[in-house]
This record gives sequence, structure tokens and C-alpha cells, in this order.
Amino acid sequence: MVAVNDANTKHMFDNRYGTGQSTLDGVIRATNVLLAGKVLVVAGYGYCGKGVASRARGLGAQVVVTEIDPLAALEAAMDGFRVEPMAEAAREGDIFITVTGNRDVIREEHFKVMKDGAILANSGHFDIEIDLPSLAALAASGPRQVRPMVDEYVVEGAGGDSARVAVIAEGRLVNLSAAEGHPASVMDMSFANQALSVEWLVKSREQLKPQVYTVPAEIDASVAKLKLEGMGISIDTLTREQEEYLSSWTVGTR
Repeated sequence: MVAVNDANTKHMFDNRYGTGQSTLDGVIRATNVLLAGKVLVVAGYGYCGKGVASRARGLGAQVVVTEIDPLAALEAAMDGFRVEPMAEAAREGDIFITVTGNRDVIREEHFKVMKDGAILANSGHFDIEIDLPSLAALAASGPRQVRPMVDEYVVEGAGGDSARVAVIAEGRLVNLSAAEGHPASVMDMSFANQALSVEWLVKSREQLKPQVYTVPAEIDASVAKLKLEGMGISIDTLTREQEEYLSSWTVGTR
């Protein structure tokens, strides 16, 4: 087995640019919400989260990132995003997008403090990132379909005030449920990795043990090279002297 999802030409592009664009496409199609000026909370700052956060900022949203990984949180902060625990972000967010790959990222204590009109969407693995059973149990009414793909719950907050909370596509992958998924022009690299990795497995089967392998570096590089050629982009190559320098240790500060 080959872990294609770990290839650079998969997660750096498909996850970041594909998920980033198609997720916001799904949110906008489903709700027609204006992102400019809204507080948009991105749960998870992996490559998918990075893409969503970057594109949301480009559309004028004030982006808040929630994380459990200190390295990812630090990266988000140094990328210029506010980083907060979900308990804090839940109080100020207008739009919430989960992209963690984990469960119950937004749950009962978060629903209780949300603004009236908050919009929830998931672009992570499965429909368990938003704890919908808890939301349904908490709601005074709902779900009520207010638009195609959008269900509204009325939640009584901690202070006694009620708030409408909208969930897109029943918490399922919003970029597939409410939009058309990733554009083919970024999925092509993922599919190329899959095809070339299968070819490599077949040709190398006599030397391979039963285990999970990473995509060979030469396949990753060749996919990037082919993509550049398809985009009409040329890059530099090393001179002989540069190659020698990079592989040597004798040249340096004296």
C-alpha cells in the first residue's frame, strides 16, 4: 500500500488549494453569505485548514484558528491569524468550518454560547466533527430547512436568550455536498500520484514487503515537473559547479 495522501504533490496542493476553494464555494452556494467582515473560525490548521483560512482572508473575513497542536497553532499565529480555544472562538464566530479529521470539535458547550445566525460547516473527514446529536438534543426547535442544504436549529443560550444556528449539508463534507468538490486542475496531481504509485507497486512487487510505503520521491518530483509543464512554466537548472558545491564540504567561509 502507498500513502498517496502524504505525497507533497497531493497534500500541499489538493488539500490546501482544492479544499480551500471548494469549501468556501460550498458555504457561499448554500447560504449566499458575504464573507467580507465576518468572523470565520477555522478548526484545524493542517493543509486543508491553511487553505480555508487563506482563502477566507482573501475574501475579507476576519479569520480565527483553533488548534490542539502547538506547532500548527504557532504557524497559524505567525501567518497572521488569531489563535484561540474553541470555547472563546464560539462566542464571536459568524461562520465555523471544521477541518480536523477528528470528532466532536464543535459540541454542546460551544453551541450554547454562539451568536444568533451562526453558520456551521464541515470539510473534514466525516459528519462527526460537529456534534449534531448534542445540537439536536439542546435545540428548542429544529432542524428546520431554511434553504436547500441548510438546516436551522434554535438553541437556548446560557443566558436564556435563544440563538439560531444553521448547519450546512447535515455536517457532511460541504465542498462535496453543497458544491462540486475540487477543480480537476488540482485533483490531477493526486490522481497522477495514485496511478504512478500503482505502477511502481506492480513493477517493484518482488522487492517489496507487505507494509505501507510513502510515495517515492522521484514520483512526487515527476508529478510536480509534469504539472509545471502543463501550466507552461519553466524553472532553472543547476550548473555543474552548483551541483558540485552542493555535494561538497570544502568550499565555505575561510
